[in-house]
Amino acid sequence: MLEHRIRGFIAERFLFDKDAEIAADQPLLASGVLDSTGAMELVLFIEEEFEVAVADDELVPDNLDSIARIEAFVTRKRGMSVAPAHAAAAASPSGGNGASDADAR
Repeated sequence: MLEHRIRGFIAERFLFDKDAEIAADQPLLASGVLDSTGAMELVLFIEEEFEVAVADDELVPDNLDSIARIEAFVTRKRGMSVAPAHAAAAASPSGGNGASDADAR
C-alpha cells in the first residue's frame, strides 16, 4: 500500500485533489506536479511517514521523480521487496495452486 499512501500525499498536497489521477510512472518534476520546494516537502513526508532517512546523495530523480520510483526507493530503504501479484497468490491458503477450499475437500 506504499503506492496508495504516496499517491494520496502528492494528490492532496500538490494537486489539491485527493482523487487526482497520477500515473505511477508520471515524471513529477517535468510534468509540473512538483517543484524544488515540493520535492523537499516530499522528502520530509517520506522520512516521517515511512521512517527512513534520505541522504543528500539520494536526492536524485532515479529515486524521487515518480510514484513508482518513490515506492521502489522506500522499499529498498526499508529492506523490503515489492511482491508481484502472483507471489501473493502463492501465499494464499490454497498454496497458489489454483485449488479452492472446495477442491481440497
